[in-house]
Formats: sequence, C-alpha cells, structure tokens
Amino acid sequence: MEKLKDKDIRMVLLQLLLEKYSEDPETKIVHELGILHGQSRIDVAVINGILHGFEIKSESDNLLRLPSQMEDYNKVFNRMTIVTQRIFLEKVRRIIPKWWGIWIVTQSKGNLTIREIRKGRYNSHVDPESLSHLLWKDEAISILKDKGLHKGYLSKPRTILYKRLASQLEIKELQFRINEQLKQREGWKVL
Repeated sequence: MEKLKDKDIRMVLLQLLLEKYSEDPETKIVHELGILHGQSRIDVAVINGILHGFEIKSESDNLLRLPSQMEDYNKVFNRMTIVTQRIFLEKVRRIIPKWWGIWIVTQSKGNLTIREIRKGRYNSHVDPESLSHLLWKDEAISILKDKGLHKGYLSKPRTILYKRLASQLEIKELQFRINEQLKQREGWKVL
C-alpha cells in the first residue's frame, strides 16, 4: 500500500470539518495559517469563538520540526489537535503537551477514516503578543482606533502595535477581536 501524504489526510480532515461547520456562519476554516509572521504554518485552522489548530503528520513526514512548531502553536491556539497515523502515535505522545488532542488516520480498502484518540483541552497559556502577530498592520490599527489607543501609534512598526494591543487589552477581549478580524479577512485560502 502506498504511503499516505499530507494532502491525502488534509482531504479527509477538511471533509470532516466541513461536515461539522458548514452550517455555522460564525466559523471560518483556513489553510496554511502563518504563525509569528511565517515562522511556523499550521495546516488547518478553525476560527470561531476560539482558534483551533490542526497539524497533520503523515507517514511521509518526519517529526523533526514538530517541537519548534509546537512551541509556536502553543503561544497562539486555544486548542490544538495533531492528525497523524499510528506509526507516529507513541512519538507524538512523548512530544506534544497533554492538552493537545490526537486524531489517528487509518486506511482500509482505500478509504481513510479519522478517529479521536485523545480529546484536546483548552490552552490557558496563550501569549497575547504572539497572538497579536496574527493581525495585519491595518487590522491592528483598526482595533487600536476602536479602543481609542491609537494616538501616537499610527506610524509605528507593527511589532510596536502588537505590544500595545497585548499590554492594553485583556486576553479574552484580544482573542475575541483577533478572531473577528480573521473571520472578516479577505484574500486567503479558506473553505
């Protein structure tokens, strides 16, 4: 049997997510969302009341980048799920935190199925500044203006804007506003 690739797993994952969220106008599913300005890239992100990241590791992959990706994802996502195959299950369990969910993809007679092995939990250690890096500069300015925090900041570099947002907004409000901006964003790969 031929080794599964990322794209094979992505197709069945997206099908599952679309079945779950297609009727929900408050949910956006995004491919290849860049984290920390491209330092890492999550395979699939579901944006609704929270940010839920899905990282795919097929048997055609290796796990060398997973520890550094994990560090970045832990700073931004409220929930994380790794979607992998049985071959990586034990290694993945040793690498990822206990709050991550684990889904296993199996292949039988050419059909792929996904099964939840471990239910993920909520990440209570999101880093406000790292989260702010999801915004484009104009989106960060829009939030600052909306909160009356923009005076003296409109011409500052985006990193200064992110620090301002992270220091001035409570994490819950920051998460809500960033999710709203991301759901309204045009011009990226979404379903």
